[in-house]
Amino acid sequence: MDSHLRIAVYPGTFDPVTNGHLDLIKRGLRLFDKVIVAVGKNPSKMPLFTLEERLEMIKETACIDHRVEVAKFDGLLVDFARSKGAGAILRGLRAVSDFEYELQRALMNRKLDRGIETVFLMTGFRWIYISSTIVKEAAQFGGSLEGLVPPVVEQRMREKYRHSAGLNGSRNPV
Repeated sequence: MDSHLRIAVYPGTFDPVTNGHLDLIKRGLRLFDKVIVAVGKNPSKMPLFTLEERLEMIKETACIDHRVEVAKFDGLLVDFARSKGAGAILRGLRAVSDFEYELQRALMNRKLDRGIETVFLMTGFRWIYISSTIVKEAAQFGGSLEGLVPPVVEQRMREKYRHSAGLNGSRNPV
């Protein structure tokens, strides 16, 4: 591994990956030579997609650029970042409410490893209202996902909700 590479880890559950996530990855590549999308398990969340499905969807949508790597992780984020040679953790901020939560995490990560910085990027205005949770709610009730997630993710969400919620797929998107 080239020790001169500027590597950032972009962690999350990505359940599912949204266009907002992809925008942050693309913008992160302007600052870093490599962005590692780290898909983690969050014990406080009940994901719609399995870890393997989330990894696969991110690989299908974000790995168009060879500077993007997708990996799963479990445990402390700073340990994962260190093992990958990353000097930064990349995080997106949508609103003031995100800031307090993200600040606490950044300060804890800094206490655990002072050699890894947290870099915050403001979410692009176009994506400021999007979250995986909101996208799942829209999909669950047959709402349009156009422009919110990549087409392959929308298709998988429709299939998942059709099978798990008994939707027959004949409902028109709102």
